[in-house]
Amino acid sequence: MEIIPAIDLLGGACVRLHQGDYDQVTRFSDDPVAQALSWQEQGASRLHLVDLDGAKSGDPVNDASVKAITEALSIPVQLGGGVRSVERAESLLDCGLERVILGTAAIENPDLVKELASRHPGRIIVGIDARDGKVATRGWIEESNVDATALARELSSTAIAAIISTDIATDGTLAGPNLAALRSMADASTVPVIASGGVGCMADLIALLALEPHGVTGVIVGRALYDGRVTLKDGIQAIGDGRLQDPTTPNNLA
Repeated sequence: MEIIPAIDLLGGACVRLHQGDYDQVTRFSDDPVAQALSWQEQGASRLHLVDLDGAKSGDPVNDASVKAITEALSIPVQLGGGVRSVERAESLLDCGLERVILGTAAIENPDLVKELASRHPGRIIVGIDARDGKVATRGWIEESNVDATALARELSSTAIAAIISTDIATDGTLAGPNLAALRSMADASTVPVIASGGVGCMADLIALLALEPHGVTGVIVGRALYDGRVTLKDGIQAIGDGRLQDPTTPNNLA
């Protein structure tokens, strides 16, 4: 199982939100490139970026930071937040990202997801963020009546690479992932599912291994890494293949 460190960008800084609340922000670093390089040096095989400004407003506020990160790293980088058009997705892919993540667009414009997945097979991920089983959009500010598992079932039939499943109630809380919700998402999906939200200790990571046979192939970890509750090295050795990424090895876009 792949452990993917997260960098959430807000106004050019690395932050974390508590349960998606923009009024509850913890600032970790003013240098996202240095932070990204640190995760790579510690063995990350992939990096997950979230453009929080983009998710909330749709505006590409953090593009300079995103480009600087992709140019500095040799490992694959994926990004979500505010990707709501073909032009926006393709401009991000042109910046050196391996994959882009569509969240709000997946519910507001599912045909866009299908078109992008067809044009860029294996490079489009759908992020399904749910509260009480229902999909939330626009940086988790708006809620819908769409069932998260139904959306996973529908969109996994396209050429998307994976689904990132986030349970908003556990995100940023360090209280442990919602294993039942994750299993439901994985069982509904025919593509790999990446867990996101709630990891607070090594026991939480190990608990996710029970879902690997169901199709949960990775986990995005944020606050627990920044707080030192989990170290990337220990996590890789516990639930990954036990080998650390060589930061000098080119990524698969080279």
